[in-house]
Amino acid sequence: MIKLYKILFTTTLILSTLIVVSSQTWLGMWIGLEINLLSIIPLMNSSKNMMCTEASIKYFITQALASTILLFSIILMSTFFLNLPQEKTTLMLNSALFTKMGAAPFHFWFPEVIEGLNWMNSLILMTWQKIAPMTMIMYNINFVYFNFIIVCCMLISGIMGINQISLRKILAYSSINHIGWMIGALMFMETSWMIYFVIYSIISINIVLIFNKLNLYYLKQLFCSMTDNMIMKILFVFNFMSLAGLPPFLGFFPKWITIQTMVMNNSIMMPLLMIVLTLITMFFYLRITFSTILLSANEINFITMPKQKIYSILMFNMISILSLVYCTMIFNLN
Repeated sequence: MIKLYKILFTTTLILSTLIVVSSQTWLGMWIGLEINLLSIIPLMNSSKNMMCTEASIKYFITQALASTILLFSIILMSTFFLNLPQEKTTLMLNSALFTKMGAAPFHFWFPEVIEGLNWMNSLILMTWQKIAPMTMIMYNINFVYFNFIIVCCMLISGIMGINQISLRKILAYSSINHIGWMIGALMFMETSWMIYFVIYSIISINIVLIFNKLNLYYLKQLFCSMTDNMIMKILFVFNFMSLAGLPPFLGFFPKWITIQTMVMNNSIMMPLLMIVLTLITMFFYLRITFSTILLSANEINFITMPKQKIYSILMFNMISILSLVYCTMIFNLN
């Protein structure tokens, strides 16, 4: 049964993001971010799990710090008598927003917070919570600084993700990698960022639904649970390869658009560097998918999944798979 307070705070969470997107002043955007923070903390918190409480405290402290720096930079931007250079204040403002979304090298809180949450809250943190800071970043684009952030996102997500056994941390570092691609997309065209974000959200929903239904949190559980369930195994492999951005799958489409947008704007070296550094992330994606396909666990599997529960997962996955056909039709028409 859904509790009433969850409906209330979910509504305010959605409204706060809409406030940020539609606001015309920096102060209005900051207010929207504060409402957003106060809405997600009760959703994260759980009396049954102490790790959720710890994660919500970590999230609150980090976001409050970032909000303080953001407000401070907004005040500095509005006070003309100080004669501060515009570059320094926008650098401070952008750094606060990167901390809010969990982009490297300001990612220190992101994997730790996700590790303490359940799958639904992790999904909100990986997808919906990125909209407001990224919308604000579009107004202050600094190419040199953004290129540095992109390289950090690619390197840190690749190196730190290789050695993880927790599925939540793997998806967290995957999210950091995709943040780098999204920043590359929004630097030149907002439409390509929107396409990337929507497709990334669809793929993340598919993967999180599978993990949530099977109650999976670690790689060992993944290998055990996928042994007898061939449909779930195929769907998981398809979605994970799509998340990696391999060409036959839907996840390649936004990366293709991002690369094309950057090349058309005479940025050649940056997309090349992004592709090379993403190969590190793709390595551990493929290692997980190959292990899921090839390894068969000998332990008795106690996880049984009733047939009717697969329908929602199948529906979302069919949307993802059929999207490939739609994309092909669009390109053929052009």
